[in-house]
Amino acid sequence: MCGKNYTKVSEFVLLGFGNLGKLNVVMFIIFLIIFLFTITGNLLIIVLVSITPALQIPMYYLLSHLSFSDLLMSTNILPNMLGGFLFRAQIITYCGCITQLYFYSATTITECFLLAVMSYDRYLAICNPLRYHSIMNMMFCVNLSVWPWLLGFTLNFIGILTISNFDFCANNVIDHFYCDLSPLQKLSCSDTYLLELEAIVYSIPTFIFPCGFIMVTYICIFHTIFSILSKTGKQKAFSTCSSHLLVVVTFYGALIAKYMIPFKGNSLIINKIASLLHTVFTPLLNPIIYSLKNQDIRKALQKLS
Repeated sequence: MCGKNYTKVSEFVLLGFGNLGKLNVVMFIIFLIIFLFTITGNLLIIVLVSITPALQIPMYYLLSHLSFSDLLMSTNILPNMLGGFLFRAQIITYCGCITQLYFYSATTITECFLLAVMSYDRYLAICNPLRYHSIMNMMFCVNLSVWPWLLGFTLNFIGILTISNFDFCANNVIDHFYCDLSPLQKLSCSDTYLLELEAIVYSIPTFIFPCGFIMVTYICIFHTIFSILSKTGKQKAFSTCSSHLLVVVTFYGALIAKYMIPFKGNSLIINKIASLLHTVFTPLLNPIIYSLKNQDIRKALQKLS
């Protein structure tokens, strides 16, 4: 991927959040704590699902995959950002930058499809409960969980291959805290039209389709919930999908804020904030949401402690 590189630039400088003076140390401590909590929370979800028999069902099995995806996202992005707070700017090699962009794109796409698979699981559980166990057996669930990873790590490969052959002639300063597509496009002295076209085309299967699928499943879910006569039945049905719904809103809200809302003026600052929501706070919030709102997770945590 990085072998056929004809650029004059061998490394990039990640500016991060710039020189914040004395706040740099404070920000380093804050984000180090966030990083540790993110790693601990997602690892805890994976361990709990692995060792607790009551959690070894499709819903929690898929949740463990989501946690693993969040782990990859955090370990890919946060170490560079933490280094930027300490050293004001972080040096990253050309191949390191392309690799970081690849894993960022792969985990983002993987999570889009994982959330879609999880919404299908919730759809079956609420809208077709009598056939749920015959359809969503563990073998079928395992097969479903493999596809998001395959799609995530293959669909973005052509785009990464395209950008890895770009020429970067002079400027190597990236005003961001990680290697993202947009700042790399701005730095390149090659024609980026093909990459922009690829990004639009690939957004259909990687973003629009999973998002649309989730919306359709939740329309069906809400229709079923509202048709339940008893208030207790409605609350019980909604509780089975509320955690997933919150995670979906958080994840797609951050993505929409980052890529689809046109920013003017202080667009770089706003883009960094939106990127923070997506790459830092979403992986942190996911295990918290499931731990707070899910009784099975709370019971497993109590037994473990």
